Amino acid sequence: MTHPLAERFDGAAEILAEIDSRIPDTRDHLAETRATVDAYHPKRLHLVVTEIIDETASTKTFRLQASDQAALPPFLAGQYVNLFVDGTSRPYAISSSPTQLDRYDLTVRRVPGGRISNLLIDTVQVGQLLTTTGPMGTFHYNPLFHGNDVVFLAGGSGVAPAMSMIREIAEAGLDRTFHLIYGSRDAGDVIFHAELDALAAAHPGIDVDHVVAEPDADWTGATGFLTAETIHFLAGALDNRMVYVCGPQALYPYALAQLTTLGQPRKRIRFEANGAPNDPTAQPHWPTEVDPAGEVTVTVGNVSFRTPRNRPLLDALEDNNLRPEAACRSGECSLCRVRVVKGRVHTAEEAKLRLSDSQFDYTHSCVAYPISDVELDL
Repeated sequence: MTHPLAERFDGAAEILAEIDSRIPDTRDHLAETRATVDAYHPKRLHLVVTEIIDETASTKTFRLQASDQAALPPFLAGQYVNLFVDGTSRPYAISSSPTQLDRYDLTVRRVPGGRISNLLIDTVQVGQLLTTTGPMGTFHYNPLFHGNDVVFLAGGSGVAPAMSMIREIAEAGLDRTFHLIYGSRDAGDVIFHAELDALAAAHPGIDVDHVVAEPDADWTGATGFLTAETIHFLAGALDNRMVYVCGPQALYPYALAQLTTLGQPRKRIRFEANGAPNDPTAQPHWPTEVDPAGEVTVTVGNVSFRTPRNRPLLDALEDNNLRPEAACRSGECSLCRVRVVKGRVHTAEEAKLRLSDSQFDYTHSCVAYPISDVELDL
C-alpha cells in the first residue's frame, strides 16, 4: 500500500516503480537470527576428547574439539564452560587461548574425595564425547576498566584462566603487562610450569613468579603463602592495578585480607566464582538454632524428598533426578534460580541475587540451603 503523501515528492513515481520491481524478501530472518545466536551462544556443545595431557601427578588437561573439526564459539580469556557428567555438572575454566578456536582445553586437578574431578581424571578417554555449555562467565579481562597492567594471584588449578590470558597475550602480541604470582604446594604440583617459564622468558610483558609452600632443597624461588609481604616483594606497589584472584575457596578471604593490608581497594580486586561454601553454617546469617545435619522435606510439584539442611538445594534436586539449568554452581550466573513457594532457606553470601529476588522469594539453588520444609517452583 502506497502512503498517501508519497506522490507529493519529486521522483516518487520512479522510486515506487523501483520498489515494486524488487525481488520479494522471502528469507526466514527469525531462523537466521536463531542460527547466529546458537552459533555464538549455544545452550549445549557436544565435543570429542581428542587429547589428554598429563600436567602433574594430580592434574590433566582434556582437549575438546567439535566432531567435524569446525571452529568453536568464541570466548574471552578467563571464561569457563559447564561440563555435564554423571547426572550433575561442574564449571571448568578454559585454559587454551581464545585465538585457537579449534579447541577448548579444560585443565582438571584431582580433588581428594571429589566426585567429578576423580571421575574425569580416572575414566575419561580419548574419543569420548562430552557435553558442555557454551563459554560464559564474567571473570575475564576488560580493556575499558582493567587497564594494561594487571596482577593475577593463582592457587592450584586456579592458574587455568590465567594461562588462557597469558597465552592470548603471547599469541596475539597484545600490549599488556601481566604478572602472575602462582602459589602451589610443592615444585611438582606446579601446573604448566615449563610453559609458563618459557612464555615469561620470551615476552617482556609477562612475569611469572612461583611460590611453593613446601620447598625441597633445590627450590630457589619464593616460599610460603601469598602473604602481603610476598605479594609486595614480587609485584611491587600495586598502585591500584587490577588484581585477579582464582584458586581454592580458602584462598579468597585470605587473599582479600592480604591485599587490603597492602591498601588495594576492593573495587580493584576480581574473584572468580568458585563453588558453594564449604561450610554454610560459618556464615553469620546462618540460623544458630537449627541443626545443619538435620533433614527436611523438599517438595517440587508432586515430588517430595528428604535432604540435610547443609546440602545445597541444587545438589539435592539432582540427587532426585530434578535438574534445573545450571552453570557456575557458585551463585553468580542465576541459571539455577528457583522460587521458594513455602518454607525458609539460607541463601549463602556467594549468591549474586537480583534486587527483586527477596521481594518475590527467589534464590539461587546452587548456594541455597533448606532450613525448614520447603516447596519450590522450578
